[in-house]
Amino acid sequence: MSTTQSDRLRGLLEPLVAAKGLDLEEIELSKAGKRRMLRIIVDSDEGVELDACAELSREVSDKLDESDVMGEDEYVLEVSSPGADRPLSEHRHYVRATGRLVKFQLAEGGELIARILDVDDEGMDLEVPGVKGRKATARRIAFTDIAKARVEIEFSRKDKKEEEA
Repeated sequence: MSTTQSDRLRGLLEPLVAAKGLDLEEIELSKAGKRRMLRIIVDSDEGVELDACAELSREVSDKLDESDVMGEDEYVLEVSSPGADRPLSEHRHYVRATGRLVKFQLAEGGELIARILDVDDEGMDLEVPGVKGRKATARRIAFTDIAKARVEIEFSRKDKKEEEA
């Protein structure tokens, strides 16, 4: 997608998304056979419900029909929330991942898997799980020390309330 079209789409759609209390995370335009696929990824601190995506999709469709930003060619519109495997790249992504286990690729090389405990403007406080029955350890990491980060999916994590009981 050209930068100009991307900028025009963002300028057109951001106010609609913001009016719903959501963040416009990403706009992707790709080929899907003879048609084009326009994928809009939205999120919020509370997550995004399916009904909110459906409602926003109708409003986005109407807005795109009123404008010439997509041209005359057919396209398929998809409005969704980010997947669980989305990379963490913005400060708000780390805040939303508080309490979650995250795999960090470190800028200096190597990786770290830790739970985010708290996030501030410079970085975050982490809990590094203990190995072989050892206690977890605390660690501080600065945003500048992170090359990549992604939430790790946990299928059998105990709820804090269960641990305290």
